[in-house]
Amino acid sequence: MGKFSTLVQVILLVSIGYVNGDMSNETIRVYELKKGNFSMKFTNYGASIVSVVLPDKHGNLSDVILGFGSIQDYLKRKGNFGAIVGRVANRISNAQFTLNGTVYHLEANDGNNTIHGGSKGFSHVIWEVSGYNTEDPNPHINFTYRSFNGDEGFPGDLIVTVSYCLLSETDFTVKMKAITLNKATPVNLAQHAYWNLGGHTSGDILSHEIEIFGSAITPVDTHMIPTGEIRAVNGTPYDFLTPQIVGNNMNKLGKGFDIYYVLDGMKGMEEKKAATLRERKSGRVMELWTTAEGLQFYTGNGLVNVTGKGGFVYEPHAGLCLETQGFPNAVNEPNFPSHIVTKETPYEHSMLFKFSIQG
Repeated sequence: MGKFSTLVQVILLVSIGYVNGDMSNETIRVYELKKGNFSMKFTNYGASIVSVVLPDKHGNLSDVILGFGSIQDYLKRKGNFGAIVGRVANRISNAQFTLNGTVYHLEANDGNNTIHGGSKGFSHVIWEVSGYNTEDPNPHINFTYRSFNGDEGFPGDLIVTVSYCLLSETDFTVKMKAITLNKATPVNLAQHAYWNLGGHTSGDILSHEIEIFGSAITPVDTHMIPTGEIRAVNGTPYDFLTPQIVGNNMNKLGKGFDIYYVLDGMKGMEEKKAATLRERKSGRVMELWTTAEGLQFYTGNGLVNVTGKGGFVYEPHAGLCLETQGFPNAVNEPNFPSHIVTKETPYEHSMLFKFSIQG
């Protein structure tokens, strides 16, 4: 790495040994990128977003994602606040899959299933800061992680890079890439930030208005595993094809949303609009664009008495996740598009976040 710019602020510093013995004396840091009143902080633990600070319609600045105030708290986290999750995001049924005639057994960390790559995955490891530039017109930071053959049960040596870039005082991008050095392997990465456009201390997200540009979902069984069906949302509580208040639709379901949407629009690597999120009191609006096939919409149903930044306690629905990604359990579901990566077919996935003020 090059010399730190003065605009990359090292907020916290801890040296620890990596729990599985793959690395030792690795350093975890928190960095800041800033453009005008728009600032973001990151940590190389899980290649995570730590904060996103934006003005509201009155010019007041607030941090609009949930997270923690110290590295020690990130090390103790049970969830994936702001992190990159993988090698395969979402659930894999029965914690196993067959590829090229070989059965691969994974860690069952969600009942009998695997979720987000295992209990360690990519969110509870230390990434290398492989590049950064804060003096460029588009400040950015790059993270790289090497996942070895057999990591969490997955085949193949994999090199993953994630880049965060501020395009303006209102927009930023996330670009994810992965290449396998030998064996074919499934890859399905997601960014797992919990958003609350009113500010992370403002309470729940039930009054947020959301529009999701996906006309179908993948229904799940009682273990949250997709049934293989692709079902239209029309006439169901999952219909956000026009803007709806999150809490209004949630009242028809009970606990909350945790479902995969199949996005409409362009195929291939062109970015399409996935969702628009609005919070009327602050006036903040967030548009999400992506190259992914779909997104997991999760309303923080499992957040219970989580002490976050500044000692604020997060309860159910304190934030929501819009995790663009490939189809869940695709390794076991022939009806879903494959996300197998080979040496000839690397993995790419990009997200564009655009913020604005209304009212």
